[in-house]
Amino acid sequence: MSRASRFSRKTNTLIEIYWGEPMSLVISPEGDVQKFSTIEQAQYWLRRKWPVADAARQHALGRLEAAMDCLGSVGEARHAFLNAARSAGFVLQGRPDLPLAA
Repeated sequence: MSRASRFSRKTNTLIEIYWGEPMSLVISPEGDVQKFSTIEQAQYWLRRKWPVADAARQHALGRLEAAMDCLGSVGEARHAFLNAARSAGFVLQGRPDLPLAA
């Protein structure tokens, strides 16, 4: 094996950041629930599966990225994500006082 081929192989290691107690959101009027247990999972949803592109979503993405870069707290990221979820019509599981997602 040539030296170039030995060094061209790159192994990617994904380390997920645990952000405390998982957050479960009701994401549909039928009661479908999605559990978020890492910052990366929340970031993926905000980028790929989020139903609205609003200021709350953008703010949450910024807070998540800051926490991932150790420039902000995980608590701030969770709070921003929850605000974005509420803005999108999602509710925390077990919170019947808030409306279901439309």
